Amino acid sequence: MEPAQEYEARLAWWRQAAEEGERAHRRAGNWRLLLAAALITMAALLRNIVPVGFLLAAIFAGIFLTGFFHDRVLRRRDTARRLVAFYVRGLDRLGHHWMGKGTQGAEFLAKEHPYAVDLDIFGAGSLFELLNTAQTQAGSTRLAQWLLTGAERGEIVARQGAVDAMRSNVDLREDLAVRAGDPREHIHTGALMSWAARPARLTGGFARAAGFCFPLLTWLSLAFRDFPLFAAALIAQCGFAYFYQRKNKALVSGMLPSGELRWLADVLMRLERENFEAPRLLELQAKWKRDEIAASASLRQLAGRVEWMDSCNNELLQMLGPAVLLKTQFSFSVAAWHSRHGARIGEWLEALGEMEALSSLAGYACEHPEDVFPKLGDSASPIIDAQGLAHPLLAVAVRNDIALDASRPLHVISGSNMSGKSTWMRAIGVNIVLAMAGAPVRARACQMTALRIGASMRTVDSLQEGVSRFYAEIKRLKQIVQMAVPGERVVFLIDEVFGGTNSHDRLIGAAFVVKLLVSRGAVGLITTHDLALTRVVDEVRPHGENFHFEDQLAEGKLSFDYRLREGVVQKSNALDLMRSIGLDV
Repeated sequence: MEPAQEYEARLAWWRQAAEEGERAHRRAGNWRLLLAAALITMAALLRNIVPVGFLLAAIFAGIFLTGFFHDRVLRRRDTARRLVAFYVRGLDRLGHHWMGKGTQGAEFLAKEHPYAVDLDIFGAGSLFELLNTAQTQAGSTRLAQWLLTGAERGEIVARQGAVDAMRSNVDLREDLAVRAGDPREHIHTGALMSWAARPARLTGGFARAAGFCFPLLTWLSLAFRDFPLFAAALIAQCGFAYFYQRKNKALVSGMLPSGELRWLADVLMRLERENFEAPRLLELQAKWKRDEIAASASLRQLAGRVEWMDSCNNELLQMLGPAVLLKTQFSFSVAAWHSRHGARIGEWLEALGEMEALSSLAGYACEHPEDVFPKLGDSASPIIDAQGLAHPLLAVAVRNDIALDASRPLHVISGSNMSGKSTWMRAIGVNIVLAMAGAPVRARACQMTALRIGASMRTVDSLQEGVSRFYAEIKRLKQIVQMAVPGERVVFLIDEVFGGTNSHDRLIGAAFVVKLLVSRGAVGLITTHDLALTRVVDEVRPHGENFHFEDQLAEGKLSFDYRLREGVVQKSNALDLMRSIGLDV
């Protein structure tokens, strides 16, 4: 079944379940009101026959039992609603209506990164927003790292195997989505990892035993009316509580709420039970199972202890708890868990983050079944050879071919305004980013080596930093040149090279930079409106190639087919564009 058909079928099922859940919720609410009214009426009629305590117990029992049943109804309804939202988002992606509805990853964007801004990796309508379905901070961070830093061949192949194995597992992604809330939010696993990495704040042994014995001694001495002993024990108990008060606060600061801990436990339990076959997935799964107690069960224990600590904030326990050092005892219990399992939390959550990143890529692969995994070679020089390559972020994209390697290291792309030069360059760059992360690419066939990208496409001036556009561009070009060192397979993508200076300086500077990059083993593309720059292909060894995009003018209207053609463009459309908007030049 095609992804859209699969999603629509599941969406219809869960919508029906959500509607039934809503009806069940209303029925349950009405029955609770009727039962409460019946119990109160019965109690009024039987007040002279049946003891009042028994009647009150019957009323509270009825309310509790119906409330328990009602909560189950609400949970089933909310589960159905979350899955409705999950499949609506999936259909939005398939229909290209996803922009602005997901996590944009702006926190991962760095201006100095060699391609993140240029290739729309983060932000509204970005690659990250399209891909990311992670529900934890660890998962979003791991995916962002993969998009920002290309891996080596062995790592990419391992990820490809995992993504390919998961791409058809819609049931797993659905089960994980059940536990999701707002798709724009995530569980802040970084706080839990920081908490786990802290040194022990409380120690067990004698101190924990003393925390139990002081209240026992205090209240036994009072019961036996040994007032001197009672006074001494009470003073010791108060001193003990005061001494550990600060450590108690330090212990709980930064800890996740019990609900989020249970969420993590549920997610890990689902992943622990999955029958994976791909080596990378089995490797990650083993990290949650290697101890005598699985990671999910361990986190569930922690959630329970945190819930007990939270219960100390109850008004009744706030009055009674200090008398028996209840919060201190619960703190010792959490500290004991920290000492036993805290060192493993980082590994558990990092593995979960990687699993979520792989699941995000698998979801993308599922929704784009025609996309292919690139075949990765181990050549020492950079290679990219793709047929039918298109931009993954465009709803409708024209496909073109590209072949770059040591024997043909340079493409110079000329063409008129709006003809597709920059979009073609971004299509190449974004597909390389996908490939380096372990995802399929938008192409009919693709062979390549592991690559590093250096892009200069959106260099802008900065009033605050006192930097002109030209200066920003030469800084970026220097960064790309510095990337092209022996042993690094670099592809450069330079749009409108040196567009901020005069034609004479542009020609000299562009020829120097391009020849330097190629001489260092890099391959890539430059675009230009200055046709004099197209001659730089004759100065590159072994040789470069000229390609162009063009437009058609018919009945005063410009149109573009976005087809890449060999050779240098033979015409310009700048004046035609100006006339098309009413500037009669």
